[in-house]
This record gives sequence, structure tokens and C-alpha cells, in this order.
Amino acid sequence: MMDGILLGAATAFSMYNILMVIIGCFAGTFIGMIPGLGPISAIALMIPITYGMDPSSGLILISGVYYGAIFGGSTSSILINAPGVAGTVATSFDGYPMAQKGQAGKALAIAAYASFSGGTIAAIFLLIAAPALASVSLSFQSSDYFALMVLGLTAVAAFAGKGKFLKAAIMTIFGLMLATVGTDSDSGIARFTFGRMDLIDGISFLLLAMAAFALSEALMNVLENHKVSKQEEDELKKDIGTLKLTKQEVKEIIPTIGRSSVLGFFVGVLPGAGATIASFLAYGMERSFASAKDKLGFGKGSLKGLAAPESANNAACTGSFVPLLTLGIPGSGTTAIILGALLSYGIQPGPTMYIDNPALFWSVIISMYVGNFVLLVLNLPLIPYIAKLLAVPKQLLLPLIMFFSLVGVYLVTFNNFDIYMMTTFAVVALFLRIVDFPMAPMILGFILGGMMEDNLRRALTISDGSISFLWERPITLSILILTIVLLLMPLISEFLAKMKKRKES
Repeated sequence: MMDGILLGAATAFSMYNILMVIIGCFAGTFIGMIPGLGPISAIALMIPITYGMDPSSGLILISGVYYGAIFGGSTSSILINAPGVAGTVATSFDGYPMAQKGQAGKALAIAAYASFSGGTIAAIFLLIAAPALASVSLSFQSSDYFALMVLGLTAVAAFAGKGKFLKAAIMTIFGLMLATVGTDSDSGIARFTFGRMDLIDGISFLLLAMAAFALSEALMNVLENHKVSKQEEDELKKDIGTLKLTKQEVKEIIPTIGRSSVLGFFVGVLPGAGATIASFLAYGMERSFASAKDKLGFGKGSLKGLAAPESANNAACTGSFVPLLTLGIPGSGTTAIILGALLSYGIQPGPTMYIDNPALFWSVIISMYVGNFVLLVLNLPLIPYIAKLLAVPKQLLLPLIMFFSLVGVYLVTFNNFDIYMMTTFAVVALFLRIVDFPMAPMILGFILGGMMEDNLRRALTISDGSISFLWERPITLSILILTIVLLLMPLISEFLAKMKKRKES
């Protein structure tokens, strides 16, 4: 193993491969910033370029594009509330409110530090324990994944303000319902398509995310017609590039980054989980750990609420290479594309890959640390200039947001129906926001809905239709008990607070 690591280090630190990391990170960041173009699009564009390269260099370039695109996706989430990548949806919950307060520079800096820390911690874990973690990911079965999705849905409590849990639960159910539209993966029967071929593949995540966040936010601004005073505009321009964090702020986010990075990495190791679930779980976990006073700040510009998903999604991206390289199992659509690239190089990922192709295996892992450092060095100096986007007058910025949202969705499918559907969803989302329904639980339900259904169906098939799978496996039972504890925690806290008041009185 040590010989393999040394060989990988020599490969990763060659001048050519360092150049590949820099190019990959820069291209990925730029593409990730554009709403509608996520890591899948970025990697698909890069694969033909890598065909003439050495497999190690090609995969290092593609890996750089992958985590660069996730990093870049947080920029559009923070600045214009347009999360074009599922893994950065949770980033917008507190990142965008910070930008609205004139703290865009600080929000982007926290995202950069959290991403670097998450990716670095995960790269170290990957370096130490990649082969051993393969057996951990293999031990998870369909029932365990179903329980994990249920645990993910408990994060709905994190998006519900005081007295709004019912509204958040309704929106989660709405998201689960939208996830059932399209062709059933098991029977091949079209569901809830109303005879329209346009719905045969279901509703696009990008379409729903852009409608619920970017487009509805732009319409909300038009509806409110808030005129920014000269003093507010000057204040915004003055504070927009502030990158400095106080000692107190650093102390506040360090434990969050550590916890979220570890959680994100281990969620990323599980095939099929990925950055999206990791970011939602980390956000929910941090809100659960927060004091009653800190909880009120979540969704309104909380530093912890921004640092948690950013650490987790980058750590999960690195963790997703464990099942890909050691088992040949892609954990997401993006890693499925990377698997295709590996196969096109004539390399079959599997348990013996780190023995058969040590230079490729270990150089990719080591390059991830280099890539995270490159992302930090590339992006920190650019933050003041990127953040200037918010200084653009609203009369110009709002039409641009609408334009990029509509064009981003259209360029994916080239289907006019998607534009009509997106506009309809945006109007519905606008109405729901006016009556104070949160959008985040709907996106959470939509993302997890398909995976929940598939894993529930497989678990029921394995257990001959019996629900005994819920308690037969220790992993499944443990996750479900944890879910119940997390759901009951607010009630327990409230009960203890009342008991304390009674004793005091």
C-alpha cells in the first residue's frame, strides 16, 4: 500500500498532472457558476478531450472538473439563489440571505474555506482507508438505504420555522408526489403523465429547482417592487467584497465544518447517497445541535447553516470515489459518467484496482488534496470581483436571472414544454411563498422520492412483501431509531424547558 501511495504521489505531483488539476478546477468552477450547467455537463464536455491522454491524467482532469463544478455551483446559489446543482440547494438557504444583507463576500469566503476543509478531510480519510471502506459500502442493502432516505426526510424539521412544521411536511409530501411523475422504473408503466410524452421521463430537478428558487425569487422581487435607497446601495457596494472573518466567527464554524465533513464523507461512501443527501443531512444535524437562539438564525443568514452543507457536499464528492474506484459502483449520475470514462480507457474498477493500477488509483486520491488547494487559491482572490454581481442594479439583474433560468432549462432538453411547465411551477411557488410555505422541503422530497421508492420496492421484494425488513437488519433498525429520536428531540427539548420553568417558579 505504501509503495502504491508513493507511486501515486509521484504521478500526481508531475508538472503535467498539476496542470491538469488546475485546468480541471478552473473549467469546473466556471461551468458550475452558470445555472443549468452542473458537473454532469462539465464532465461530458471534458471526456472527449481526455481520450488521447494517459488514464491517470485524464481522470485527474475529470476529477478536478467534478469538485470544481460543485464549488462553482455554490456561487450561483449564494449570489442569485439559483442552485443549478442538487448538491448546492442547501447552500442557498443561508448563503443567499447573507448576500441580501450585503455579506456576499463573507458568504463566498466561508463557502471557499468550508469546501476546502471538507474536501481535504475527506481526501485524508480516502487516502488512509479507501480499500477498507469498500467493505462498509458493500454491507448496506436496500432496506438500509430506505431507512437512510427516511432519516434524510427528517431534515424537514430544519427548514420549518417555529409553528411551521405542518407546512414543511405538506411541502415534503408535495415533493414526493412530483417524484412519482414519469415512467415507473420497475414496471415501465407511465404514471401521472396525462397522456403527454413530454412527462414520460418525469420532471427535471433543474426545472423544479430553478422555478422554486431563482425564478420565483425574481418574481417575488418584482411583486414587492422594493426600491433600494442610495444609502443602502452604497452600503451594499462597500460591504460586498468583505472576506475577513472575526475570531468569534471562525470559532463558531470550525466544529460545524469538522462534523459536517466527516458526515459528508461517510454518506458519500454509500453508493447512491451522494452530495445532495449529505448536504441536507449536515444542515439538519447542525440545526438540531444548535441552541434555541442559534436555531432562529437558520434560513436567515446563519454562518453554521452555510458552512455545514458546503463542507458536507465537497466531502461527499470525494467519498463517492470509494465505491466508484473500489467496487465499480457509481454513486450518482456524475460518477456514472466518470465510470464510463474509466471503461473507455480500458480500465475496470474493482476491489483489486489499487493493486492492479496503483498509479491511477492513488494519484487520483492525492490529486484531490491538490485540487482543493488549487480551488482555494484560484477562488479567494476572485471573490471580490464575483461578488460585484450583486452591485448590478435590480432592474438589470432580475431580467438576467430570469433569462439564465429559462435558457439553462431549455438548453438541457430543447423542449418548449419545459419552459411552460417551469413558468407554471414558478407562479405556484410564488403563491406558496406569499402564504409562507417553505420551498426547501419540496425539493428535499423530490430528490429523495425516486430513491426511496426504488429501495423500498427492492426491500419488499427481498422480504416477500413483509415489512419485517424494518427491524430484521441491525443497520436498518439503528437508522430508524435515530430518525425517531431526531423527530422527538424538539418535543423533548420543549418538555424539559417547561419542567425547568416550573421548578424555577
